[in-house]
Amino acid sequence: MSLLDKPSWNMMERSLDASTLRQKVVANNIANVDTPNFKRADVVFEELLQNQMNAGTPAIEGYRTDPRHFVIGNSSKLPYSEVKTDKSTAINTNLNNVDMDYEMSLMAKNQLKYNAMIQQLNSDFKKMHTVLGGK
Repeated sequence: MSLLDKPSWNMMERSLDASTLRQKVVANNIANVDTPNFKRADVVFEELLQNQMNAGTPAIEGYRTDPRHFVIGNSSKLPYSEVKTDKSTAINTNLNNVDMDYEMSLMAKNQLKYNAMIQQLNSDFKKMHTVLGGK
């Protein structure tokens, strides 16, 4: 078992992946603000994670030393982020639904979340370094 194979770090990795994808999607939305008939997209991750956490299944899982071993208990994996396109709205006369102010606020919010997750990971790495005898 790897030192870095902790459930919380795996969840943080998926969250960082979702945040990176969200940044790309929002940047694409902003780049196409004047494109006729363009429909904005958004990344869905937090809702999928919340739904999985509310599923009510126990989180107990048997320890496996090899991926070929049988799965014992809950075999649910962390969800991957999904890109959803909003085709139901149009706010411009060219049927484009990108609102620049909204997209810029999403980008700022996403950047703050990303920075907080990176700071948390750095803190965890420093603690592990100290525990392993680092100075």
